Amino acid sequence: MTNEGSQFPSASAAQDHSLDGRPVLKVGFLAPLTGKLKSWAEPGLNGSMIWCDRVNASGGIKVGMRRYTVEIVSFDTKYDPDLALAGVRQLINEDGVKLILMIGGNDLTERVREIINKHRMLVTTTLPSDLSPDTPTLVAPSEVHPIYNVTGVDWLKRQHPELKTAAICAQDDLHGLPSIATYRAAFEVAGINLVEEHLFPASTTDFGPIVDKLLAKNPDILCWDTCYQPFLHALTREAFRRGFKGRLISCTCDNYEELVAHTSVEFMEGFVFQFPDFDDPRLNDSQVNFEDPTAFYSEFCGRYPNNWSAVSWEYASSLELWKNAVQRARTFEPFPVLAMMKFGGVGHHAFGEAFWWGRELFGIDNALVGDWPVVVIKNGRARIQEFASIPAWWNKHKQVLLRHMREMNLMWDQRQGAPIRLALEFTTD
Repeated sequence: MTNEGSQFPSASAAQDHSLDGRPVLKVGFLAPLTGKLKSWAEPGLNGSMIWCDRVNASGGIKVGMRRYTVEIVSFDTKYDPDLALAGVRQLINEDGVKLILMIGGNDLTERVREIINKHRMLVTTTLPSDLSPDTPTLVAPSEVHPIYNVTGVDWLKRQHPELKTAAICAQDDLHGLPSIATYRAAFEVAGINLVEEHLFPASTTDFGPIVDKLLAKNPDILCWDTCYQPFLHALTREAFRRGFKGRLISCTCDNYEELVAHTSVEFMEGFVFQFPDFDDPRLNDSQVNFEDPTAFYSEFCGRYPNNWSAVSWEYASSLELWKNAVQRARTFEPFPVLAMMKFGGVGHHAFGEAFWWGRELFGIDNALVGDWPVVVIKNGRARIQEFASIPAWWNKHKQVLLRHMREMNLMWDQRQGAPIRLALEFTTD
């Protein structure tokens, strides 16, 4: 007899007990905690620990008539597919987790998906481009990478209509490629000509020649796509050394203070990206659903100095959505929890009310999409300029984005067994 849909959790989840005597409810954190993607995983784990401590201090999670202490169990994949497979097996079979938080991308191989489907495990990803109807319990509840990147381009063009050309580069993986397709669409819609593109391997260490190639076309805008922090910092410094005077735009700009220190306040002025510091005054707007973001930011920076990144709050946001669904469903089993998360087709995203969406792009409505902040560096500090509507852009321009995604074989129905195809002008040398 299964407990799914009932008000009583399964006995197996209560085998472990915390020091306070409450049964333990385990959540898995499966992500690259070392290597080039560390800045998009470790800060997320740290933010999850703050969330976990706060929840447990307030009495844990109430499931039916019982209260549970939450425990985060982490596994470092090093962004290695074999380790990701070993990790998902360990978290499910040995640790007994009821939710797995992932960064996604190259960690979500077909073999990992098979394990997820076999156990009907609820899994979150930071990459909606991972979504497909073949993995119905995989959801993207905290961010909609790379679709929100269109809002930064749109804002930049409205503020600076004189900008006409852009050059872009990205690392060759499932973070960089969907972002390339999205920036292509955003620049096209904005009337900005993409004059140069460059795709580089993740093993790249010398970024000077790449910047030289981009600057050879004299672009008004340099776009760093969704480059990892080490790449973005290296590229930005090379552009500074070469005296670039145009605009910079990127998906993220983690640890931008270090870039300001190593370049200049003037050079970094106007850098557009998508992720705010959580002491930003605009996060006090009434639409924001993240509880006391300033206090969270202060505690995070106090506990984990120099560790704030784009994802520091994201996994905590997903956990809060999951906790609320668990308590309403009165069970922690994945299927009824997922149904409760998606009940009514609306969810409380960190930046406001959002909708479960994605069928046309991902084959399934498992991405929570709404408004997203456009962030710009002003006088050395990142500050939100506006909360822009992703659905509004999509409703006007979806055919453009769909075309670029399909040209690169990135649509959900193209991914299985098909290599990603780049446009002929896309260079890899």
